[in-house]
Amino acid sequence: MNGTVSTAAGRGSFRVGTRGSALALTQTTTVAEALAAASGHPYEIVRVKTEGDVTSGPLSQLGGTGVFAAALRLALLDGGCDVAVHSLKDLPSVQPEGLVIAATPTRADVRDALCARDGLTLATLPDGASVGTGSPRRAAQLLAARPDLVIVDIRGNVGTRLGRVAGKAPAADDGGVGRAVQGDLDAVVLASAGLTRLGLQEHITEYLDPSIMLPAPGQGALAVECRPETAAAGLIAPALAGLDDLGTRLAVTAERSLLSRLEAGCAAPVGALASVDGGSLRLEAVVCSTDGTRLLRRSLDAGAASLEAAGDLGVRLAGALLADGAAELAELARH
Repeated sequence: MNGTVSTAAGRGSFRVGTRGSALALTQTTTVAEALAAASGHPYEIVRVKTEGDVTSGPLSQLGGTGVFAAALRLALLDGGCDVAVHSLKDLPSVQPEGLVIAATPTRADVRDALCARDGLTLATLPDGASVGTGSPRRAAQLLAARPDLVIVDIRGNVGTRLGRVAGKAPAADDGGVGRAVQGDLDAVVLASAGLTRLGLQEHITEYLDPSIMLPAPGQGALAVECRPETAAAGLIAPALAGLDDLGTRLAVTAERSLLSRLEAGCAAPVGALASVDGGSLRLEAVVCSTDGTRLLRRSLDAGAASLEAAGDLGVRLAGALLADGAAELAELARH
């Protein structure tokens, strides 16, 4: 675990744990700056290497959920840092004992983005085009929309994945993981939020509408995690409370509740998106077979936009999907 001081650290400072990728550092620094501005205290960035950063196999086979979160959580529990910043979609749906999500900042764009050669879109990609993704959820929904596509499993951080597209140069942001081949694909699919946070949105040739591709539960949202005492009465407790966005927390609570009830990990072919409209909450979800030939897509509304209602909404929609055969369809845990 290596520490990098971003502002004057010392007495009265707080430490923020992060992965070392360009995207993780960008997200973490944004949160740290907001907390520092609100609290008046300086911060220190602590880089933590995770299993997901050092293992080169397919992401869906790296030991289930939480491969990017486990080391950060251990650093929190061991006192190596005071708060950690995660991409919420990478977190297991069950919260570990001794840690809380103290803040969910305002969510960014939830959509997936196609980054293709020559400005191509999903509809204009040629027959048999090769599209890279490490996500079974994305792969299944791509195949449902375009069964002719050839899906290629890819690894690496954002710059490396963009470099797989013909005509695009790689960005050295991941220490070489997954960079054995470059320029061999017609397109890749990435989260638009990550591309935008890195200032790489010019590579997007199409934002994929949720009617075509529902995002991962929690996509576009960040989670600021810490020990309960840090959130309740720590140096930056008021700043954490002020950073939390209620609309974002309601939406991701419903989405993660659904994922938990399905007993599906973040690599499962499951998409979910909740939205808050006035005083009501709506949740839509899809469960796919991995080859995209079968999809179950359902939606439900909650009578009230509260955290309790959001959690219940996720459970109820998951129950409806399971009753319709979702577990067998996506090879989820036995129910």
